Amino acid sequence: MLIWRMLIWRMLGYRERVGCPRLPLRVEAQPYRRKYETMTSPNAPTHPAPIRRNVLAAHPLVCFFLIAFAFSWLIFLLGPLTYFGVLDLSPQLVGLVAILGLLGPSVAGFIVTGATEGGAGVRRLLRRCVLWRVGIRWYLFALVVVPLVMVLGTLVRPGALTSFDASALPFSLAYLGAFVLMLATGGPLFEELGWRGTALPRLQQLHGPLVGGLILGALWALWHLPGFLIPSQGLSDIPPRGTVMDFVRFAIALIALAYIIQWVFNSTGDSVLMAMLTHASWNTFYSAFLIGIFPAPAVMGSYLNLLIGGGALALVLIALTRGQLGYRGETDAPSALRVR
Repeated sequence: MLIWRMLIWRMLGYRERVGCPRLPLRVEAQPYRRKYETMTSPNAPTHPAPIRRNVLAAHPLVCFFLIAFAFSWLIFLLGPLTYFGVLDLSPQLVGLVAILGLLGPSVAGFIVTGATEGGAGVRRLLRRCVLWRVGIRWYLFALVVVPLVMVLGTLVRPGALTSFDASALPFSLAYLGAFVLMLATGGPLFEELGWRGTALPRLQQLHGPLVGGLILGALWALWHLPGFLIPSQGLSDIPPRGTVMDFVRFAIALIALAYIIQWVFNSTGDSVLMAMLTHASWNTFYSAFLIGIFPAPAVMGSYLNLLIGGGALALVLIALTRGQLGYRGETDAPSALRVR
């Protein structure tokens, strides 16, 4: 043992004589200990961990449409599956459950708004659903002008004027009841909180009013597609369904209606309530009034009359507003709005 120690000393001494630094036999651990203590001390500088962005907050529009379509189509498709014999459900049950499918846009609207704007955003959205102080002219437009345009679009259809049936005019209370029922269960109450209340402001901020309205109108029409997989069982089974052109006419008319509602929505301070009333006016007048007083096959068996009337009104509004449709840019969008 002593011999090995003497050899090692001689080697070390030789390295020092030739100018080589002496290598320590023990590695000093103190610097590493100080570094570890510095990193773990309470006063050490902290580096915040990267924030993982929520998918809903990062892509609110994509998530909105995915949720709205998935929720509604899973319910709407029960009808076609029952019609073609895949499922054995009663028509009454299918019709009742289909009403729940209308909730898809609103469910998506609440989820996306909560994820992107928090509770304050949800409260703002609900306040816009009761924004009724907008001026009497907007109520007249929704309840009088829109039905009048639908009549004008119907009168140009062959046989419409000669088929006029005054005895089919509904009483005021009957029409009011139909309007309330349509508002509550026919789509406007459940849909508009999502389509106009949530999706439209983001689409307008991202793509502008004209392109944004076109995107929303097209996706709104596509959302109705499962209902067109079941052919109409007669002229009174509206809207007409069974062919590709039936859906094409319906889709173009709905895009026109989307522009009309968009103009009302933007011009009334983003009032979701006025969007609901305009939507309900269109649906109620068509189903409870128009096809009753004009029972011509060209009216009952085609959506073309509403395409003509709604399309003409939409083009006039686009021309008069130079494509802005009442949109005022960033002033119409909440500061906390996340658009993509």
